[in-house]
Amino acid sequence: MRSYHELVLEERVEIQRRLEAGDSQRAIARSLRRAPSTISREVRRLPGGAGYRAQPAQRRARIARHTARVPRKLHDSGLWCVVEAQLRAGWSPQQIAGLLQRASPEHPRDRVSHETIYTAIYVQPRGALRTELIACLRQGRSTRKSRTRGTDRRGMIPDMQRIHVRPPEVADRLIPGHWEGDLIKGAGNRSSIGTLVERTSGFVVLARMRSASAPDALDGFGTALGGIPVALRKTLTYDQGKEMSAHAALTRRTGVAVYFADPHSPWQRGSNENTNGLLRQYLPRGTDLSGYSQAALDAIALSLNTRPRARHGFRTPLEVYTEHLQQAEAALTSPVAPGV
Repeated sequence: MRSYHELVLEERVEIQRRLEAGDSQRAIARSLRRAPSTISREVRRLPGGAGYRAQPAQRRARIARHTARVPRKLHDSGLWCVVEAQLRAGWSPQQIAGLLQRASPEHPRDRVSHETIYTAIYVQPRGALRTELIACLRQGRSTRKSRTRGTDRRGMIPDMQRIHVRPPEVADRLIPGHWEGDLIKGAGNRSSIGTLVERTSGFVVLARMRSASAPDALDGFGTALGGIPVALRKTLTYDQGKEMSAHAALTRRTGVAVYFADPHSPWQRGSNENTNGLLRQYLPRGTDLSGYSQAALDAIALSLNTRPRARHGFRTPLEVYTEHLQQAEAALTSPVAPGV
């Protein structure tokens, strides 16, 4: 990793001498073992007909080094207390910034960008507070293995309908009631939890599983989907995991048509992939997931469903899902006009 050291007076004297001798800035950079951009910036900082002078340049650098920077917006402010509280509640900097924008559209002093929040976190002195705040951020793996390589070792699922025959309305995300599903695994792949995400609203439902077997997946997803109102229960897009081998029985039980994404194509279930990443804040990798009750999983889902989302104008998935449900129920109960 490179480190940068400011120019010292002796180097500035050499720059002045070499410029007066007619040497190029690139040649000066080579002789001083500096980047050419360092020399060009240094020369540009002191424009004037008299040319570059070492002593004035040194004074300017000393003054700039000791001049106080502009105070950071979140430094020791009441706004920081709001930001810190929301971070600890599991909100992302983007969600917090969106909430502040929505709450104070006419008062710039009462809102900050998500980049300002990230900066405020990472400039904290090393210690317990900094560690706690960074832990509140969504942390992924340090490296990711490509999912486009290797041989698919999973068995074929009988009678599966591929994503390419799925109704086009599902891809548009305009009509609610279409879901994506997956399992997240616990320590040693010995425990698992089912995840369901409604594509239009991002609403999350979690299902407790006894195991990742097909019968237990049928029971867990069947119970979870059975609790969703019929008006918002149309299709489910899943990967080709063997736990969904009983998909036909799931369709008979819930009325939900199951479609299967292509192997190694996580973008075809992007909502679910993103949600699984968010869930790792609550269910860290290497955790035994069998210890979570359905009530605990419902509480985690509620926490996600009440976070504001940028794609909804910083409304929450719960707000959008409830609106869709009310509209769907109203359509079912509205009287049909005579002659229609």
